[in-house]
Amino acid sequence: MDKTVSPDAISTILSNPSPDSSSDVPEIVVQVLDLKLTGNRYMFNASDGKKRLKAILPSNLSSEVISGNIQNKGLIRLLDYALNEIPTKSEKYLIVTKCEVVSPALDMEIKIEVKSDESGIILKPKQEDEVKNDGPGIVLKPKQEMVAKSAAQILRDQNGNMAPAARLAMTRRVHPLVSLNPYQGNWTIKVRVTSKGNMRTYKNARGEGCVFNVELTDEDGTQIQATMFNEAARKFYDRFQLGKVYYISRGTLRVANKQFKTVQNDYEMNLNENSEVEEAVTETAFIPQTKFNFVPIDELGRYVNGTELVDIIGVVQNVSPTMSIRRKSNNEMVPKRDITVADETKRTVIVSLWNELATNVGQELLDNADKSPIVAIKSLKVGDFQGISLSTLGRSTVLVNPDLPEAKKLMSWYESEGKGTSMASIGSGLGSLAKSGARSMYSDRVSLTHITSNPSLGDEKPVFFSIKAYISLIKPDQAMWYRACKTCNKKVTDALGSGYWCEGCQKNDEECSLRYIMVARVCDGSGEAWISIFNEEAERIIGCSADELNELKSQLGDDNSFQMKLKEVTWVPHLLRVSVAQQEYNNEKRQRVTVRAVAPVDFAAESKFLLEEISKKVSHQNA
Repeated sequence: MDKTVSPDAISTILSNPSPDSSSDVPEIVVQVLDLKLTGNRYMFNASDGKKRLKAILPSNLSSEVISGNIQNKGLIRLLDYALNEIPTKSEKYLIVTKCEVVSPALDMEIKIEVKSDESGIILKPKQEDEVKNDGPGIVLKPKQEMVAKSAAQILRDQNGNMAPAARLAMTRRVHPLVSLNPYQGNWTIKVRVTSKGNMRTYKNARGEGCVFNVELTDEDGTQIQATMFNEAARKFYDRFQLGKVYYISRGTLRVANKQFKTVQNDYEMNLNENSEVEEAVTETAFIPQTKFNFVPIDELGRYVNGTELVDIIGVVQNVSPTMSIRRKSNNEMVPKRDITVADETKRTVIVSLWNELATNVGQELLDNADKSPIVAIKSLKVGDFQGISLSTLGRSTVLVNPDLPEAKKLMSWYESEGKGTSMASIGSGLGSLAKSGARSMYSDRVSLTHITSNPSLGDEKPVFFSIKAYISLIKPDQAMWYRACKTCNKKVTDALGSGYWCEGCQKNDEECSLRYIMVARVCDGSGEAWISIFNEEAERIIGCSADELNELKSQLGDDNSFQMKLKEVTWVPHLLRVSVAQQEYNNEKRQRVTVRAVAPVDFAAESKFLLEEISKKVSHQNA
C-alpha cells in the first residue's frame, strides 16, 4: 500500500466536522506540514495535497512529537477529531483528539494537481446516500445538518424515547475533555464528579460571595476542575453529587492558574447560572471513579509547606474524638478530628479531618476503629506540625475501604505482617533524636544547590527543608550575640545609672545574659550557602553558651582560645532543619536561610538512608 494522503481528505473533514463517534470517521490520512510548538501545544497544517487546514495536537499528544513518532512532512491517520470555529478569527481549526502514525517524514510535500475534467462530481440520487467521484473514485457521505444540542435537550430526548446510553451517544456527539479549548463554541461533555469541595465564602474589594469547585473526569480518564461562583454555586451545589455522572453544557474555559489547579489540565472550567447540568442516570458504568496518585508516607517530607497536594492510602491506627477549633479569620468554631494512618513503609502520619469530614467520615472511622479500616484520601495539604502532618481541605475526598487494588494489597500486607510490626511516626523521623531537632531530616533531604539555585523559594511564605552540611566558616569579627533579658530573652539596653532596661518586662535588672545571633557559611557536595543561627541551635553547634564564648574572647594570651574554639567547630557534619524565606534589603529581595533545628549525624541512620535512596534510584531506572 502506497504511503500517501487520502484523496480530498480536507473536503471530507469539512463535510463532517463533528463525527458522532470514532467509528464514524472514514479513512482520512493527511500530511503534517509546518509543525511547530505554540505555547504548550503543537500546531501544524493538515494537507491532502490540494487543500490545507490549520490543526492542533492536544497536550496529551505532545509526547508523540517529542519522541519523534509524529514528524513534519510525515503522514498521520485521523481516528477522532473535531472542527472548531474560533470567534476572533474567520477560520476553523482541526482538533486532532486521536490519531496514528502512517509514515515518518517524507522527502517532500505531497502536491496533487487539480484537473478541470476531473473536478466535476457526479451525485447519485439522494436515496443512494453516497457521493462518488469519477476520477480517483472517492466515496463520501453527504453533508449532514449538525444540530447543537444542550445537556438538557439530550436528557429530554433520552427520557422521551427511553433510549439506552448507546443510542443516546449516537444522537449527539459528546466532546472528550481533551478536545475542549477556550475558543470553542457549543459543546456537551459527559463526566463523573470525582471530587467535590465545600461551599466557601469570600470577601474582597468587589464585595462578598460564595464559591465551590468540583473535579470532573470523562471516560478517557481526562480530568478538569470546574468552579462556580455566587448564583451558580448556590444553584449547582446540591445538584452535583460525588460519584454521579452528568451531562454539562454552556460552560466556559480559561487557562488554568497553576498555583491553584488540582488536576493535570491546561484549562479550567467556569459554570454560570445559565450553564446546564443534567444527571445521566443510565451511563454511570462508562466513567471511571476517582483517580488517585498515592504518595508513600515515608516520602511526604518533600511536600512540606509546598503548594502541591498529595493523595495517601493507609490503615487507620487511631481515631481521636471530635474537638472544636476557633478559626482565626472569622472567630468561628469548626469541628476537627485527628486520625493516625500507616502504610507499608512502616511509618505513620497524623491526618486532620475538618468540618463535615470530621463529623461524618470521622465518626464512621471511630465506630470501626477496631476493624483497622483502609482509607484513601485525595488532595491533602502537607504541613510541618509535629514534624510532618496532613490536613484536609474543602476539596478533599475520603474513601473508607475503597475497592482499589492498592487497598487490597495494603490490607493483605497488614493482615500478614503489618499488624505485628512496630510503626514509627514520620514526624519524629529519627526516634530519640526528634527532641534535638532531627525530626523529618531523612524524609525531605535536599542539597544546598537546590535551595540557592531557586531564588523564588519562600517568596510567599517560608518553606522548610533538611540538609546535611559542614560548617566551613564562622567570622570571628561579627556581632555573634546580643544582651538579653534573663526573664523574656528580649534585647535589653543600658539603664540610667546602672543595670539593664527590658522594654518587654518594663523593668531594670542588674544582670543580663548573652544570646547567640550569628551567621555561618555551610557547604555540602553540591555547593555552599550562608545561614542564620540563633541561640539554642548555635549552642549545639559551638558546644558552649554565648556567655562562655565571650569569656574566652576576653582572655588575653597567645593561645587565643576564642579563635581555637571557632576553628574546632568547622568541618564537623551536622543535620540541619532550615527554613527558606525572602527578606527585603535596600529594596532588593534576598533569600534568607535560617537554622530551625540541629542534630548530630547518626552514621547508622545515615547509611540506611543512603542505601534506601540508592535502591529507589535503581528501581526507578529499571521501571
